[in-house]
Amino acid sequence: MANVVFLWHMHQPYYVNPVNRTAMMPWVRLHSIKGYLDMISVIEEFPDIRVNFNLTPVLMLQIKELIDGQITDLWLEWARKPASDLDEGEKFAILENFFKIHWDNLVKPFPRYWELLNKRGLTFYRDDVRRGLRYFSTQEFLDLQTWFNLSWCGYTAERLYPELVELKKKGRNFTEEEKNRVLDIHLEIMRLVIQKYRVAEERGQVELTTTPFFHPILPLVYDSAFAERSLPGRQFPKRFHWPEDAAAHLTLAVEQHAAMFGKAPRGLWPSEGSIAPELIPLMERCGIEYFCSDEENLFRSLNRDPAFEGQVVDHLELFQGWSVSHGGASVNALFREKPLSDFIGFMAAKNDPIQAATHLLHHMRHIASLIPHDTGVIPLILDGENAWETFADGGEAFLRALYGGISADERLRSCTIEEHFRAHPPQRKITTLHTGSWISSNFDIWIGEDEENRGWDLLGETRDFFQRALDSGRLTIEQECAAKREIYAAEGSDWFWWYGPDFSTDNDALFDELFRQHLKNVYTICGHVVPAELDRPITSMRVVPLYDRPERFITPFIDGQLASFYDWSGSGLYLAGSEQGAMYRSERFLNKMHFGNDEEHLYLRLDLRKWGRVSLQVQFHEPAGVSIRTGILTRHGLQQYSLTKANGEVVSLNNLAAAEVVELSIPLAELHIGPGVQVHFQVRLSEDGIERECYPESVPIQFPLLSEEFALQNWMV
Repeated sequence: MANVVFLWHMHQPYYVNPVNRTAMMPWVRLHSIKGYLDMISVIEEFPDIRVNFNLTPVLMLQIKELIDGQITDLWLEWARKPASDLDEGEKFAILENFFKIHWDNLVKPFPRYWELLNKRGLTFYRDDVRRGLRYFSTQEFLDLQTWFNLSWCGYTAERLYPELVELKKKGRNFTEEEKNRVLDIHLEIMRLVIQKYRVAEERGQVELTTTPFFHPILPLVYDSAFAERSLPGRQFPKRFHWPEDAAAHLTLAVEQHAAMFGKAPRGLWPSEGSIAPELIPLMERCGIEYFCSDEENLFRSLNRDPAFEGQVVDHLELFQGWSVSHGGASVNALFREKPLSDFIGFMAAKNDPIQAATHLLHHMRHIASLIPHDTGVIPLILDGENAWETFADGGEAFLRALYGGISADERLRSCTIEEHFRAHPPQRKITTLHTGSWISSNFDIWIGEDEENRGWDLLGETRDFFQRALDSGRLTIEQECAAKREIYAAEGSDWFWWYGPDFSTDNDALFDELFRQHLKNVYTICGHVVPAELDRPITSMRVVPLYDRPERFITPFIDGQLASFYDWSGSGLYLAGSEQGAMYRSERFLNKMHFGNDEEHLYLRLDLRKWGRVSLQVQFHEPAGVSIRTGILTRHGLQQYSLTKANGEVVSLNNLAAAEVVELSIPLAELHIGPGVQVHFQVRLSEDGIERECYPESVPIQFPLLSEEFALQNWMV
């Protein structure tokens, strides 16, 4: 029987503006009433299931501050205000922000909410939003205030508060009393969440673990020069080297956790799985018994470890605990199984929930047949909050099927990480731990780009200033504690996540402002003038298109070969993963996709990163009801695909080839469209019948088929 370990990671950045003590974004509150409540409640139905929840200190701090009234929630204030009293700025904020929710699952199912979105417009361009202000009545603003907060209430909230279901059925013409009842329920649930997690641990069904306090990339706080170990030759900022800050993040995390949950944590999920050997003594001193990271960090460690020199490391080494030592200290470690963890986070929602759970159970049984009986462990470690909005039912059916399947299977047994290590102390050792994060086994996301480096330089200058002020003896204890808190908050990883080209959000400027405000506060607290440099934004205002549209006619030869650059010159281009946001996806089949047309055909080309038992579906939104399906793609030249028309007719075509790349041509006559007509489509990749990837992830590629007139006007040699 193999031990299955789940570690669900719950985290939100510190959204609080330290000047006015206001949370500038609502995601702590909204994830509480959906993901945090649902995740702890569903396991109550499966008493033999054991799981780990990693609750970051900065998340729990904000929940406590909100329910104790120590901070305010800006979006909650917008919602609380009577719709008849809203000024123009508040109305604009509501129209701009109260549709920032998963449209397919949390807007479209509710006719009134969908009606309001269509009236506002399906874009987030601020000028379009502003033009819509005059057309919204007081009642429509009231309904929008209610629906945004009502729709976030998950399946557990509906069971605890049946009135939420009745309000969803009512749908429109809400009263101020009904709206405020929804908001009161939000706060009641936030109080309940902390209690539920504590009780679940007390009854032995859950183990709660922690993360360095403000979610810093701890190796970079200890010494930013560590980044060069896995990114040699990169241009880095001035060295940031504050081991005492790294130790403080661990100490503060353990102290707050013990105060909130009645016992100190035994385990640590280092922020973003970020590890370095120098952290092992810090963990041991804080009472941390084990940490978790990613499988790639394990295998890179073993490749450098003298004990494995000259050996080919078997992948099955992953499915066990490890003892990691450095500097005379030792802690245990477990490393996440990447493909199955990523499947839960990114692809389970795109499939039937029972089928998705069955897929996971099948692979876990297969692993169980290959690893030692009773002592083997399958570590599934992933984000425990962001994925559930992408499930039509909030993930309820999937989680029930998954937990129920484990409970009923004699080959699988769930346990907490502490339970596993108590029963099976590690027999294998790592003496040369790799330095890196769970993302690509390096720190590229947080350091090494111009914006990131400037952020680190400003942080370093502020930290140096504070140390000089502290060493001078001029600061009171109160000033010292307050300034340290601001520095620790600025050391959080979340600011650097949004700097640079890797990730972007429409709140980039707000994250930048919050980061610089923490630094400014250090100077203010110490009685010093704030440097003018901290008033200059770090992030550049950039709007990166999701894809490039076609520029001219293309007529490529469909053979799956990259024989001629000119075949696809001028085509549209989409890069897989270009819309990444708060969640990082590590492995993909698709690298990029080209698309375009001539007078008679629409052409697609898919460049794959890897090949497997992959099949392809092209889902057209315009022309609506049209789709293309292939069998398993083989790298043997021409193949067939089937085209389903809007009337249900299915035709078989031979215009697909796969070799170096996948290419296909689609006759426009079969689509019943011609040049100048809009085409909207998404591409889906499945492996063994399970959908793995969808591109683009949220909205389809949209472009007008080029016409002969356009081609002549844009002719070039």
